[in-house]
Amino acid sequence: MKKIFSIVAIALSACAFSQVIFGDAIGTASNKQSVLVDFAAGQNKGIIIPYVRTVPSGAGLAEGTIILDASDQTKAKVKFYNGVISADSPEGWADLSNGHGADINAIMTAQPVLAEDTGAKVIIGSNSSTADGVLVLESDTKAMILPMVQDTNDILNPAPGMMVYINKTGAKRLAVYNGEGWTYWKP
Repeated sequence: MKKIFSIVAIALSACAFSQVIFGDAIGTASNKQSVLVDFAAGQNKGIIIPYVRTVPSGAGLAEGTIILDASDQTKAKVKFYNGVISADSPEGWADLSNGHGADINAIMTAQPVLAEDTGAKVIIGSNSSTADGVLVLESDTKAMILPMVQDTNDILNPAPGMMVYINKTGAKRLAVYNGEGWTYWKP
């Protein structure tokens, strides 16, 4: 009974603080007050975004959603939803792959083709969310820190949809991998 109580207490405390650090108990953030999700330093790994065969649209779509668009598996692209309709983005999805699609047919054959449980999601930072996603971070004051690497060459086997932050003096930037190559975004 004590074990069950301890597990429940730990789970409730994690929900109360609404902060998750993957890989260790330290993470990379010096100011923990501003962080919902953080990752251990020096792992040379990234976060993998969801692969989708049908690009989401409609009322439940939240700005800031990030996907690997595999609707054409020969031209997969990393995209994020910003809701801005333009000639380049007629449905509000911005291309982070800079127009370069990747052929991920072989990888997609290993991905399950199942009916999605639309009610299944993990929410960090709140008890509920109207946003439609697998992992939803809800906060007006806290953010997610991406896994940090010195160089994308240090990642031995990047997976399509991987995102990292390159934390190298003179070369700090976001990097996304579409399955064939990295695209870099810097301020």
